[in-house]
Amino acid sequence: MNYKPLMQVYRLKYLGIILDSKLLTFRENIIAMMDKCSKLIFTLSKSAKLNWGLNYAALKNIYTVGIIPLLLYGSPVWVNAINKASYKLKITRVERLINIRLARAYRTVSNEALCFITGLTPVDIKIEETAQLYQLTRGSRKEEVKIDQAIGNNTVCTRL
Repeated sequence: MNYKPLMQVYRLKYLGIILDSKLLTFRENIIAMMDKCSKLIFTLSKSAKLNWGLNYAALKNIYTVGIIPLLLYGSPVWVNAINKASYKLKITRVERLINIRLARAYRTVSNEALCFITGLTPVDIKIEETAQLYQLTRGSRKEEVKIDQAIGNNTVCTRL
């Protein structure tokens, strides 16, 4: 362009989401997100040890205000990437780090048990919820979207 060669890049960061050359895998985005959240959790753990630990309410607040938004950022774009088991495992590892601290449990406790003990929704379900909410509010209205609404003990499936 204008007698200057254009360099080909294999990944691009746009609005905080790392896009790869195939525009499908979002591997680099998930790894960067995982690293950012892990560093935040370990930094908070170090400061919590200095102050003899944080209570459950403070840790849960840190999780809901600091870590969940980092994990959910841009999830409507890359929600299909978590269908791959390796990406889902990476995201679950970050959730497990904070859940162990919230529950004050040993590392041998399963992630499902930790989610139950802490009362937090698993992060992969949160990601799918965020993507569905985006599709309902701002996405295309042409395709049918199914929503499950729990009414008492019965589950009703409605179409929009």
